[in-house]
Amino acid sequence: MISILVAGAVALLVGLFGTPVLIGVLRRHGYAQAIRDVNEGYPDHDSKRGTPSMGGAVIICAVLLGYVVAHLVAELVLHSHRSHPTLSGALVLGLMTGLGFVGFLDDYIKIFKQRSLGLRARTKFAGQSLTALAFGVLALHFEDTHGLTPASEHISFIRDTALVLGPVVTVVWIYLMVAASSNGVNLTDGLDGLATGASVMTFGSYVLIGVWQFGNRCTGGQVEKCYLVRDPLDLAIIASALVGACFGFLWWNASPAKIFMGDTGSLALGGALAGLAVLTRTELLLVLLGGLFVVITLSVVIQVGWFKLSGGKRVFRMAPLQHHFELAGWGEVTIVIRFWIIAGLFVAIGLGVFYAEWVRST
Repeated sequence: MISILVAGAVALLVGLFGTPVLIGVLRRHGYAQAIRDVNEGYPDHDSKRGTPSMGGAVIICAVLLGYVVAHLVAELVLHSHRSHPTLSGALVLGLMTGLGFVGFLDDYIKIFKQRSLGLRARTKFAGQSLTALAFGVLALHFEDTHGLTPASEHISFIRDTALVLGPVVTVVWIYLMVAASSNGVNLTDGLDGLATGASVMTFGSYVLIGVWQFGNRCTGGQVEKCYLVRDPLDLAIIASALVGACFGFLWWNASPAKIFMGDTGSLALGGALAGLAVLTRTELLLVLLGGLFVVITLSVVIQVGWFKLSGGKRVFRMAPLQHHFELAGWGEVTIVIRFWIIAGLFVAIGLGVFYAEWVRST
């Protein structure tokens, strides 16, 4: 369990002290994200012009370093063999880094070519798809000594359900989860600190879930209502590193933001969320734990769908939802804090459902 604390602490320090270093480098070279003009119908974000982007690179590096240091401390200092790098951990980190690279290319174009839309939609879609499909295929292979693969062909809620999809459909299902989660966080990342703060709470829930599953895993001698999860402790270590990295970055990303995470961060965090949900067998529970991301994504779907069906009418003044409230006159900090409260409520409900299932079944 010390590994969980070490991973979070190291990632926190890297995020906290590494972010201003990146800010300095980007500012010296004049690298800042292009901001859309107010006359295009968007909220007035002109004050954000000149703010560096690509801060997600620090988050990714902090998570990777936190994970590595945690295992080095466990093996070299504590001489613990209970905490060691696993395939499940490598898959989540690979998914996070792969999607982060796609986001990095998107941010690069926004910054260096000053094109606010970044990568072409087709290119961005191809990069996300390749990374997600590779994760899905690999996650269904490589059984451990107990016959468990990192992912399961069952659809899961709090644990695997009786619904079996088969390998091909499972890969497609995992791809859809990764696409939805990464784009959900990406849509939420529109106000200073909003996506970062919400991510802290959601990843924090996966620290608790991973620890609980590790203590009640089927391979640990527990039989009744145990969890068939291959590497829950290692997944908890990654979740802890993500919490620490986001906390450290939030110090600089809170309003008024000194740096944005960009697509580098939002796609990476969304991918990590989906990866943790798939490998902890809590796929549908993610709808509750990441409820804020779901609501914001739905606001875009509703807006676009109703616009097409009604011949140009809108449900919201603007989507994603946070911008609707901006145009309604709410202050940015007010929106962020209230949305954080909503995110926290969703996480509390999700964890309550997770624990209630255990209590009910024992």
